[in-house]
Amino acid sequence: MMACRDGVFGLLIAAVGGTLFLVPAHGSAQRFYSRPDRPDPCSGAVIRQSPLDGLIRCAEHGYAPDQYTLGVIYANGVMVVEDDAEAVRWFRMAAEQGHPLAQHNLGLMYAEGDGIPEDDAEAVRWFRMAAEEGYSPAQGSLGVMYDNGNGVPEDNAEAIRWYRLSAERGFAEAQYNLGVMYENGDGVPEDNAEAIRWYRLSAERGFAEAQYNLGVMYESGEGVPEDDGEATRWYRLSAERGFAAAQYNLGVMYSRGEGVPENDGEALRWYWLAAGQGYALAQFNLGVMYSRGEGVPEDDAEAVGWYRLAAEQGDALAQTNLGLMYANGHGVPEDLVFAYMWFNLSAAQGNETAQRNNEKIEQQMTRGQIVEAQRLSREWIETPPPPRTGATELER
Repeated sequence: MMACRDGVFGLLIAAVGGTLFLVPAHGSAQRFYSRPDRPDPCSGAVIRQSPLDGLIRCAEHGYAPDQYTLGVIYANGVMVVEDDAEAVRWFRMAAEQGHPLAQHNLGLMYAEGDGIPEDDAEAVRWFRMAAEEGYSPAQGSLGVMYDNGNGVPEDNAEAIRWYRLSAERGFAEAQYNLGVMYENGDGVPEDNAEAIRWYRLSAERGFAEAQYNLGVMYESGEGVPEDDGEATRWYRLSAERGFAAAQYNLGVMYSRGEGVPENDGEALRWYWLAAGQGYALAQFNLGVMYSRGEGVPEDDAEAVGWYRLAAEQGDALAQTNLGLMYANGHGVPEDLVFAYMWFNLSAAQGNETAQRNNEKIEQQMTRGQIVEAQRLSREWIETPPPPRTGATELER
């Protein structure tokens, strides 16, 4: 008995509208201020002989840049055991002296609940101090808080104001978020051309999410003339920075021969990279390629493994195809109960192919098998498995 396969293959996903990013936590252990004359405990000889001891001595004598640097060291576990609470202590000392980088990082610790109980209002307070000093990452983070209504009432106009201040200072994350606001018409009139302008500024600074969104705009012809070659260029730049959605879309472009010569091997490579990060659409497409032998030898067992990873994340197409593999005994022992379960889960999301497949295999199942499959479906919905990146067999 053959059930029908859902043949949808490459889906380009939409721009990351509304995805907002706090500035990466903790920053880097570099100094941003010139040093005044050091007191004796901070002499150059001491620092050279024992950098960490020297930093601690300077920090204990109230030197804010070294207090900040110690916070970064403890937050990232550089030369010491990672200790968020100790990072918070040093950031606070520097922040209370008006050090804007420390104020921003202390805000991040409060926003993320690292080393201290999560407190969005306190995060906003420290972000605002640094933002009012003109520190662009803090301005961007304050914009995020207003955008999401964390620690302050949600206010798109205020979010825009802080994003713009940060973006005009060249902060790539804020440029990206400002582009999202223009694309979605949040706090400003919807304007794809203006979204493109800010995405491009961010993308040219190497921000992967902006590079990806710029690729989507070129692929769909929104705000710019449709141009698959330019879309592929931006997808590639983003993909090379490890952004899974861009890796997937670049794989789709190679699968279809859009903007690049059709090349199943290259498509497979980019799907692998995205799938390894848990990206369900790429996992599904890998399953299809192994099922069909496109770019790889046909391997139903491998296809099952990739379908399963995507299906366990709730991907309806993968659930349908995984049900099909169980129904036909391809890559797994034939098992109509599992086939029915996966078809059932997909059909619950509106997949008509899965619903038709269920109706077909019901005719070959006992009432007890159907009841068991329905029970498994309910259990899966109530307690879905945690995400995985490697395939294992589902046991009943």
